[in-house]
Amino acid sequence: SLASSDDETATGLSPPPRKKVCLELTAAQCSYNEGDMQSSDAVRETETERMKTSIASTAKLPNSVNSNGVHDAINGNSEKATLATVKLPKDEQDIVRLIGQHLLSLGLNRAAEELVQESGCMLEHPIAVKFKTCVLEGKWDKAETLLMEFRPMLKSEKNLKKIKFLLLEQKYLELIEDNKEIDALTCLRNEITSLKYSIDRVHELSGLIMCNNKEDLRMQASWDGKGILSRQKLMDKLQGFIPPTLLLPPNRLRMLLRQAMDLHRERCLIHNTKITEESLLIDHSYNRHNLPCITKQILTDHCDEVWYLQFSHDGQKLATGSKDTSIIIWKLNDGKFERVQKFQGCSDSISCLAWSPDDKYLLACGSENSSDATILNVETGETHCRVHNHPEDQLMMGDWAKDGQKFIVAGPKGQFYECNGRYAVLNISGQGLHLWDIKTSCLVRKFRGVKQGNFAIHSCFGGIDDSFVASGSEDHEVYIFHVRHESPVAVLSGHNKTVNCVSWNSKEASIIASASDDCTVRIWGPSDSDNEDECTYF
Repeated sequence: SLASSDDETATGLSPPPRKKVCLELTAAQCSYNEGDMQSSDAVRETETERMKTSIASTAKLPNSVNSNGVHDAINGNSEKATLATVKLPKDEQDIVRLIGQHLLSLGLNRAAEELVQESGCMLEHPIAVKFKTCVLEGKWDKAETLLMEFRPMLKSEKNLKKIKFLLLEQKYLELIEDNKEIDALTCLRNEITSLKYSIDRVHELSGLIMCNNKEDLRMQASWDGKGILSRQKLMDKLQGFIPPTLLLPPNRLRMLLRQAMDLHRERCLIHNTKITEESLLIDHSYNRHNLPCITKQILTDHCDEVWYLQFSHDGQKLATGSKDTSIIIWKLNDGKFERVQKFQGCSDSISCLAWSPDDKYLLACGSENSSDATILNVETGETHCRVHNHPEDQLMMGDWAKDGQKFIVAGPKGQFYECNGRYAVLNISGQGLHLWDIKTSCLVRKFRGVKQGNFAIHSCFGGIDDSFVASGSEDHEVYIFHVRHESPVAVLSGHNKTVNCVSWNSKEASIIASASDDCTVRIWGPSDSDNEDECTYF
């Protein structure tokens, strides 16, 4: 057995709590590094030998069942056990432990017992289980005693000190909340300070003794107060210092499966839909035709080259600006965009448009010859105000602050960019399309295919989780890239002149719009069949 009754009597430990979520380890599941133990420490050698003897016992399944419907072997009592029927290698034992833990979390106790019986694998070490129970019940002295029991199996003395410090910190805070200031000071001076660990944190803890009430204590300590919530958070921290061979992380199998599914989905370069339900029984697959790949509508109301366009934040409106100085507002109605407003009051060609956060106003900037910026009221169709700068300045770009109370305008530097909080994508004349990491100021990727020489081209992020970048090009195409891949995943054909700007609908991940020197705006959507020829996939 893992922990015989004689061993428990000798150490003065009470039988481990019979909780149906706790299972033990067999000898094959615990590994020890003799080089980590100090041969000069007679006490630790004795502890090590006793622990090895306990763990080396044969894993068995008793015939008795406790009040929770879980066999006693699952909770550390294996006096009436039978021999395991198979001998499994280490990786297979880990899998069995994960399955056993998941079965118990589902309440399938008898299935877990059968698994234990046939495999000979107990899930968690009884001393670690008792330690966890003491932490959750706030029995700090007993938890510290049990900590010394599995001290030989910790990776380092530093981990031991971290665990003790976190235990005593929780104990100290609970004593303060219980208005036991004398006991709290004793804990701070005699126990916490003697560890000589994290002096800065010790100084912070000493100041908490002056808190006026529980609410003040919880706020200053960033703590949830005495109870199961703060103790569970403490146990989650401690779990990082306790080897998983002793105590399995909670819901480990579910976490691993979720990570595997997320990774599989992230590797798919054409995934562009929200997943409501996904099966573990099949590999992730995605229909590439859900990308915006065919022309759904062509807007021809502009009389000259269309230089810029942008969808509103609610995805229901589209603003387009032209070299002919006009701005047209389109609204989505029954799957088609209809013209609802046309502004003719701008003094120059339109090189930039930006919706206010509430979609009530539209900021418009002119060409390189313009020093004005105009604010339009989309609801009333009137000009809200104009911004005049020095005649020699050029106000070609602009955007709104998040609160919608301010906006920023700027002149050209030869580079135009779009950012999504983490990355910025830049169209650079003569160099093409680049992806930069804003936090690290590093070039992440140079996208291939986009042609840009003489004209300003505006790209955008879009799709599910902003996983894609769409850009126009001087070769008349629209290019769609995945942010993790330098080659395009799709190229959209239809325009017959330079594509100046692309905008991705933030609410409808399968809709993008493109503006071109051919005086048209194209709305692109998903394909209805495999026979469409407007899109080339890679």
